[in-house]
Amino acid sequence: MEGVAGDGLAKGAGVISRALAGTCAGLPDLMLRALSCLPMPRPILATIDLAALRHNLAVARRHAGARKVWAVVKANAYGHGIERALRGFADADGLALLDLDEAARAREGGWRKPVLLLEGLFTADDLPAIDELQLTAVIHHRAQIEMLAAFRPRAPIDVYVKVDTGMNRLGFAPTETSASLARLAALPGVRIVALMSHFANADRDDADAGPGAVSDQLRAFEAACRSWSGPCCLANSAALLLHPQVGGDAVRPGIALYGATPMAGRPAASFGLKPAMSLAARVLSVRMLAAGASIGYGSRWRARRSTRIGVLACGYADGYPRVAPDGTPVWIGGQRVPLVGRVSMDMITVDLTDVPHVDVGAEAELWGAHIPVDEVAEACGTVGYELLCALARRVPVAERN
Repeated sequence: MEGVAGDGLAKGAGVISRALAGTCAGLPDLMLRALSCLPMPRPILATIDLAALRHNLAVARRHAGARKVWAVVKANAYGHGIERALRGFADADGLALLDLDEAARAREGGWRKPVLLLEGLFTADDLPAIDELQLTAVIHHRAQIEMLAAFRPRAPIDVYVKVDTGMNRLGFAPTETSASLARLAALPGVRIVALMSHFANADRDDADAGPGAVSDQLRAFEAACRSWSGPCCLANSAALLLHPQVGGDAVRPGIALYGATPMAGRPAASFGLKPAMSLAARVLSVRMLAAGASIGYGSRWRARRSTRIGVLACGYADGYPRVAPDGTPVWIGGQRVPLVGRVSMDMITVDLTDVPHVDVGAEAELWGAHIPVDEVAEACGTVGYELLCALARRVPVAERN
């Protein structure tokens, strides 16, 4: 979004119209005329800023120093789109993601650098695709080793071996690590590329983390991997930005690449990050609400004064959190205004009393340059990750370079 009542939504409508025209090429004239009469989508638009993606990757690269950078693009690039991430993160050393569909999309989009499957293979049926797409798989359980042992790839499959140092989700226990490495090293169809682990509390100072502090996990990793002299990959966004003592040969930032903070209570801008996604909607209706009157489901909010209410074309079916409380900020008319009343499926309501010049058709920012997604998330008792990933498929998406 370019400004307070900017033309982001209008530009987005133009993008959608051009895309529709391209999709319709070759259709019969009668059908084309019918399609040209279709109304434009609801006045809501997510805009992905590719320049911000590139900027945030450069920030991560500066913190990484000589270490390689895996750009984490799981969950459809945290809601930003795999195909956009390919362009925004073109300078990354590799992509890290979750499943074969996303990996295939990356390869189809022209990505020829390494692709890391963060949870490895789920069943033996995944192995032919891993082999064909030349993917690197994280191996974290002995069952995966046995699947690899029974498979004959065209070329050795690269693997990262995950060690559980305190997260207690995935990974080999420290006592299992040496034996697991030996078993993998004995397989002719496998090449061990690196060891990795994942921090449970990298978003906190060690003094505040208690058991499971970054320093504790580092010691556990070093103890478990004494027999390994090859590369290691340890730092996520929080460790990369907050714990410079974490070494290794590669890093795998995620949320920071999208311009959101990895640490509650510290704004992303303080790390030099820029938001890559903005979510905007227009005002559908403006009405006066008498003092004492309520609005929305459950009549949660009641006016203490005569209040000018704006209804925006965004709801929980678009990915805006239903749990957003009264007072959650929205940017419109050059300033913040509070959300009032419960979020419904397709609409939210805001108090426009202090912005009398705002009327039907005005553009509001739900999150973006003026309202950080992390601030909205904090108001809702969650994290920016969740809001970005929850952007609904029905929301039109435009790009900005």
